[in-house]
Amino acid sequence: MPLRVDPGPVRTAGATAPGAPVLVLLHGYGSHEGDLLGLAPSLPRELALVAPRGPLRGGPGYAWAPLATPGRPDPAAVRDAADALLTWLDGAVDPARPLALLGFSQGGLLATQVLRARPGRITAAVVLSGFALDTEEPGDAELAGLRVPVLFGHGDADTVIPADATARTAAWLARHTAAEHHTYPGLGHGIGRDGLADVAAFLERTVVAGTGARGGKTA
Repeated sequence: MPLRVDPGPVRTAGATAPGAPVLVLLHGYGSHEGDLLGLAPSLPRELALVAPRGPLRGGPGYAWAPLATPGRPDPAAVRDAADALLTWLDGAVDPARPLALLGFSQGGLLATQVLRARPGRITAAVVLSGFALDTEEPGDAELAGLRVPVLFGHGDADTVIPADATARTAAWLARHTAAEHHTYPGLGHGIGRDGLADVAAFLERTVVAGTGARGGKTA
């Protein structure tokens, strides 16, 4: 049976102005749809935040794909998760609205996969402590031509994502996107204050300013 993103648990915050750019928050393995909404006060207020729940049970919460060898999940499972998210987004977000992604850990993996599956739909993406599949994907050539802005941020003390997965992802992003790469000294598998400031500035520059969004009401 195909994976499906349940619209019931989806949570929202941020701008409510019609046509406001949408930022989809993609949680990590074992977490939930409310996790990354804690970042909302630090993100540009012009963005409409949408936080779906992963379609699988995983650890104490939910997941986008089953756990496997660290940094090397089953590509088919990741593609299925990306397809499920895109199917839901196609029905939930007006195609005329700018759409950006912010994913942490496994959510960062999903963000890269959605970007590869539908590069022309994504305005910008943020990948925090995540990685990309070590495969060739059908959308890679189109993505390389579009050079979508992507912020890739991670700590140099991350013991969850293998260093080789981080290194190959940085190299892949440099080849296929307009990548902005930040390494944070002493940071483990998490999001630090400096990183959050970089994310806010990146989204302001690539999404808010790029789409002319100003003055959206906040929820």
